[in-house]
Amino acid sequence: MLYLLLGTPWARHQLEASMTLHMLVQMPLLVIVGITACRLLPDCWRQRLLDGLGGAIPCVVVAMFVSSYWMLPRALDAALTEPLAEISKFITLPLLVGFLLALSWRRLTLIGRGFVWTNFFSMLAVLGWLYIVAPVRICNSYLVNDQQHAGWYMVILATLLFLWWLGTLLVGDGGGPRKPSIDTDRTPE
Repeated sequence: MLYLLLGTPWARHQLEASMTLHMLVQMPLLVIVGITACRLLPDCWRQRLLDGLGGAIPCVVVAMFVSSYWMLPRALDAALTEPLAEISKFITLPLLVGFLLALSWRRLTLIGRGFVWTNFFSMLAVLGWLYIVAPVRICNSYLVNDQQHAGWYMVILATLLFLWWLGTLLVGDGGGPRKPSIDTDRTPE
């Protein structure tokens, strides 16, 4: 339903009118569509699909490259001016980023997940900083003002997401102290 709504001309016009909404609302929502679609599949289908695709690492690598591409100013311009690029955005973000990340997330270790998160935070912060300090328009479809606003939002979002993620690592799930498990198979020595 969200996918169909995002594809309507009205929603596309509203969300693509500003660089901030385009990069920080429309694109993440397309990724969420893919994540949701993956989670709706039965576990056995997800397992078979993941095994057929070669495991978690190839899926994560593809997702990282595709998401990196869509953060480029040239890709944003193309999505606004070329219908084929717009269509590919609506296919690749849900399928090759959201779906593949959700498919492989359980198989990743804590270090693998940390790598994905830190890569995302750093890309978001660096690109945001580039948008802020660039003296000229990097993305031809948006004004310098809009570019700088989007840059600040990206840096702030990267910082907040990093702090949230760090908090989850330090605090855990917030379930309170855990009782030690009793191993019933061992006999006291």
